[in-house]
Amino acid sequence: MKLRFVLPALALGLASPAFALNIVLSNDDGLTSNLKALYDALKSAGHDVVVSVPCTGQSGRGAGIVMYSVDRIVATNDAQITDEGGCHNGAAPVGAPAVGAFTKAGYNNGDFYYVHGTPVMATMYGLDVAAQARWGKAPDLLLSGPNEGQNLGSIINSSGTVGNVQFAGSRGLPAIALSADADTTDNASLANPKSAIVGQLTVRLLQALQAKAGSGPLLPQGVALNVNFPKAIAADTPFAFSRIGTFNAYNLAFRNAVPYGLGGLAGSGQPTAAQAEDESVVYRTKVAVSAMQIGFEHRPAGQEWLRLRLRDVFAQ
Repeated sequence: MKLRFVLPALALGLASPAFALNIVLSNDDGLTSNLKALYDALKSAGHDVVVSVPCTGQSGRGAGIVMYSVDRIVATNDAQITDEGGCHNGAAPVGAPAVGAFTKAGYNNGDFYYVHGTPVMATMYGLDVAAQARWGKAPDLLLSGPNEGQNLGSIINSSGTVGNVQFAGSRGLPAIALSADADTTDNASLANPKSAIVGQLTVRLLQALQAKAGSGPLLPQGVALNVNFPKAIAADTPFAFSRIGTFNAYNLAFRNAVPYGLGGLAGSGQPTAAQAEDESVVYRTKVAVSAMQIGFEHRPAGQEWLRLRLRDVFAQ
């Protein structure tokens, strides 16, 4: 290895304690193998981590701001509570406070919190309550995930994983959405080996961002990241730039028959050559990293189009 590569690597290693971040870790799945593995990887890298997640799985709740229990955990509007006798994978039992610290053995060290509500409610608790109690200020970073399934294309508009990031970003905080394949699921031992790899790769991504940011913010104001890990992830799976483009990995449709609701989750066909950089294409072989804007503000060109198109209507 040439000296010019050794010195930056050495400097990064020596500087690692100064690069420790205060991180709120949330998701939309509750207590999962992915959550535990990422927590362990972040702690091993020297970061201080507070976990704040929904009591039960909340996929597809997007930016919903709803509490299912406001006093004690009850099963109203949440069948998973009935099925599991409380929060997902035993984080807390029925009758426990609607928000609070995990009671599950091995997760009661003061770092793990649940909220019986939507993902954004859990993120809000992490930012407004848990972070303030730990650090007396907002965290340096909000991580959401890793989800048990990719968040690709237009589905991100419904994603609780991405909704958490949008909420944190609206407060001016650096935020990253992380989504792995469903093959990382493990509700038995919460120790899927693929989850550990996702956690290690996430730490590697953070190290790369920190090395460029120095003492500045991890991400520019108004920019968040959407990161998707492929199926059968490996430690040497490469990262790749991608865009949230026009290829749609899901074909959502309303099922107009009993049971009414969501139908049509199949993919929408093969991507075209022009879609080669779409996140939902790249993730099949690489870790796809895409930039997202925060909120719905359009680029200056779009603003100018609107101003000119309706100039006869707008008051002078």
